[in-house]
Amino acid sequence: MTNSLIRYSILFILIVGCQLFIFDNIFFLGFINPYIYLMFLISLPITRSNKNPLLLVAFLTGLVIDAFHNSMGLHAFSCVLLMYCRGPLLLNLIPQLKNKSQNSISFSIHEFGVPTAIVYTSILVFVHHFSLFLIEAFRFDLFNVLLRTLASSITTSIILVLFQLLTNKKTAK
Repeated sequence: MTNSLIRYSILFILIVGCQLFIFDNIFFLGFINPYIYLMFLISLPITRSNKNPLLLVAFLTGLVIDAFHNSMGLHAFSCVLLMYCRGPLLLNLIPQLKNKSQNSISFSIHEFGVPTAIVYTSILVFVHHFSLFLIEAFRFDLFNVLLRTLASSITTSIILVLFQLLTNKKTAK
């Protein structure tokens, strides 16, 4: 328990630090900004019994990003929405997980395969970005919101899947 807590704390500091000091300064074509801090939320284990601690972690992660972006809760809302959608999405992508008796499931690109990892990561990133950019625009400018969402989602998803492949200890399927 304490070993995983220390590991996730270090992962949080590293990923959020990279987001704040490196990736926040990258703007492709003036409107594409990769949000790699989502890797921390995607890598957390999925629990079946009590989702409240994970929702709290997502909220606090979003608040840390909001504090540095001065965005007044936009990232916190989007992170909680991502975390809320994560469990049901994984159970729908991999129906065999419904029959497993374990209480906690860790997502691994090695265990579930590259195609599943791409779909899983892309959908979660799209949900996060769409909610973030829709609230940020604060008007129903669907073309602009969809353009920013698609462009940033594709960029972020590619970076996150590559990060999952590079940090995986075993060869992926």
